[in-house]
Amino acid sequence: MNWQTIAIEAAGWIGAVLVLAAYALASAGRLDGRSTLFQWLNLVGAAGFVVNTAWHGAIPSMVLNIIWCGIAIFTLLRARRA
Repeated sequence: MNWQTIAIEAAGWIGAVLVLAAYALASAGRLDGRSTLFQWLNLVGAAGFVVNTAWHGAIPSMVLNIIWCGIAIFTLLRARRA
């Protein structure tokens, strides 16, 4: 396994941990789903998934996570203006 493959797999696993952490913390009431931390966890996590799924050719998952990133970016920009 070369360094590029390791980096892409790491991006996917880190993305998974971040998205799951955001969901678990919000579900446990420890993090507000509208908070900037929640949005950042989802944005970075989904970006990791985009890298990983693009590499593996999983186009539906890649598109879903691009949209997920877009939602997080939109929400972060909206929060910044408020």
